[in-house]
Amino acid sequence: MRMRRKSKLDNRIEICGSFLVAEPEKYCGCWLESFNFNELHIELGCGKGLFTAEKAKSEPDILLVGLEKISNVLVIALERAMKEDLKNVRYINRLADDILSFFAESEVSKIYLNFCDPWPARRHAKRRLTGECFLEMYKKILRSGGEIHFKTDNLPLFEFSLNEFKRCGFTLSEISYNLHENEIAGIMTDYESKFYEKGIPINRCVAIV
Repeated sequence: MRMRRKSKLDNRIEICGSFLVAEPEKYCGCWLESFNFNELHIELGCGKGLFTAEKAKSEPDILLVGLEKISNVLVIALERAMKEDLKNVRYINRLADDILSFFAESEVSKIYLNFCDPWPARRHAKRRLTGECFLEMYKKILRSGGEIHFKTDNLPLFEFSLNEFKRCGFTLSEISYNLHENEIAGIMTDYESKFYEKGIPINRCVAIV
């Protein structure tokens, strides 16, 4: 079912326009130079931007670019960034399929993949953001030693992803099947907080190119 467009959405996005990169292709290869930062991180499917904002505040010297395809959701992230006056955050309202048009070879240091759609049906495997097609794109834009930080509550997706990372030549580290078992570890997303409250285990790993 298609999500109904929020009331006054265009106006709300316009108000936060300084945080939205309308034509990301123009910055391909020159993000750091254009925004005056030394390191570029991206988050694919950033949702309402809680993780993006908290991560940006914890690392003010990096530029963090969040991609989110759903405008109704992205507007909340934009408004959060404006309210908190985050100097090192920008957003792109586009699909992850196009990242090779947005980021140049070896331009990105880290990619965050938090609770992406598991696409459980086998016929939809190519749509998974941790599938081979996407991993090969990530390898192009990540610098040598660059990292993918992946979290999901979906165990079948996690196991599929571990196999795909290995198959595509990534080195795996920090593998956990219950990230917050002893205490809260790291910055949570909106979804993650809800899962944690319900006692749902969070799976996490880091894949290094």
